[in-house]
Amino acid sequence: MNVPIMADLAAEGKKPEILFWVGCAGSFDARAQKVTKSLATILNNVGVDFAILGNEESCTGDPARRAGNEFVFQMSALQNIETLNMYGVERIVTACPHCFNTLKNEYPALGGNYKVIHHSQLLQELIEAGKLKVEGGSFKGKKITYHDSCYMGRVNGEYTAPREVIEALDTDLVELKRCKTKGLCCGAGGAQMFKEDEPGEKRINMERTEEIIESGASIVAANCPFCLTMLQDGVTAKDKEEEIMVYDLAELIVQNNNW
Repeated sequence: MNVPIMADLAAEGKKPEILFWVGCAGSFDARAQKVTKSLATILNNVGVDFAILGNEESCTGDPARRAGNEFVFQMSALQNIETLNMYGVERIVTACPHCFNTLKNEYPALGGNYKVIHHSQLLQELIEAGKLKVEGGSFKGKKITYHDSCYMGRVNGEYTAPREVIEALDTDLVELKRCKTKGLCCGAGGAQMFKEDEPGEKRINMERTEEIIESGASIVAANCPFCLTMLQDGVTAKDKEEEIMVYDLAELIVQNNNW
C-alpha cells in the first residue's frame, strides 16, 4: 500500500497536510489493522496528502493514565509531543476515539497543541466536500445500527458525523435503545480492555449485543477498535455472526465503493 512515512517526507523537504495517527490497536491488533488499511485506502483514493510516523509513533499513554499510572502516561506523551513538534505537525486524524481524546484534550497541557479529528469526522468532511462519493453502493437500503463509542459520544459530544456517513450510504439507519447521550459502553473503556472481568451477572458487551439483536439490524457500525472487539465477541457468543456483521465506518465505505 502507498503509505508515506513522515521521516521520508521530511528528508525530501515535504510536509503532509495531515498526520494519520495509527495507534496501538491499529498497528498490532489484527482486527483493527483492517480499519487502518481501509482508512489508508480511502485517503489514497480521494487524494488526501497524509503520512504516518511509523516506528516513531508510540502509545499515546491513554491506557496507562486510565489504569492510574500517571508517570508512564506523561513519559509516553512527552516523547510523542517531541516527535510531533519536531515535524511541525498541525493536523492529526486517528481511527481510535481513545487516541483522539488523549491527543485532543490531554496533550495541550503538556505542550502538544494540534487540530485533532477522528476519522468519522474526516469521512463526513470528505463526503460533504464532494471528494468522497458513496451513494448508491452495496449498502443501499440495508438496515444498519450504530454504536456510540464513549470517547466520541459522551466525552466529546460527537454524534452527528458518524451518522451522516452512514446515512450517505443510502442505508436504513435504526437507533439502538440506548444511544447518543444515553449510549452504553461496550465494556472495554477505562482500561477495562486490559484487565479481568469484575464480579457481576452479565458482561456489558453481552447486554449491548442483546440491544443490537433487538434492533433487527443486519449490520452494526462502530468507530473504535475496542468497541469492534467487544461487539464482535458479543455477536459471536450469541451465535449471530452469520446474521449480524460488525464493521468500522471506514470498512463500510471501502466495501461500498469496491476499493
